[in-house]
Amino acid sequence: MAENLVWHETTIKKEERQKRNGHRSCILWFTGLSGAGKSTLANALEHRLFEQGTKSYILDGDNVRLGLNKGLGFSDDDRKENIRRIGEVAKLFVDSGTVVCTAFISPFKEDRDRVRELVEEGEFIEVYVRCSLEACEQRDPKGLYKKARSGEIPAFTGISSPYEEPEAPEIVVDSDKQTVEESVETILAYLKEKNIL
Repeated sequence: MAENLVWHETTIKKEERQKRNGHRSCILWFTGLSGAGKSTLANALEHRLFEQGTKSYILDGDNVRLGLNKGLGFSDDDRKENIRRIGEVAKLFVDSGTVVCTAFISPFKEDRDRVRELVEEGEFIEVYVRCSLEACEQRDPKGLYKKARSGEIPAFTGISSPYEEPEAPEIVVDSDKQTVEESVETILAYLKEKNIL
């Protein structure tokens, strides 16, 4: 069926949208263990971006699984499909001239690399929200680690399912050592240095 599909070019180009917005568009891909602070950091960053007039949006793991990806489970194949779909959605946001923050565990390097390949060089910014497993378990905001340790969740990243740490992320924030504000400043400094903002 895909052979009968042709990409329809839009009249307004990404570069025109970026020019009107006054900034470039990109994917800020927040990855890390459950409880590392991906969603918290993405929301704090977006608040700052919104305040300064940057067109931005957050795609959060749980929110996407409650809608677009609600039919997917947590098997390796479903996790890969979850990231594939969100990568395609994030690509559309980049084309719209938006800075899109995605907060997903996204445990597999191959899947993150596949999303990187969807956009132009420099438009995928991997933000590794590094946090020790011990600190994530202590936080356990959703009670998931407790359930995983008791066997209620069979394939849980970091416990019974692997997490492949980024090998060369553009940005690393240590959420068990830095404050949210310090982490936001680190990301904003990167975006300014790369002339995205």
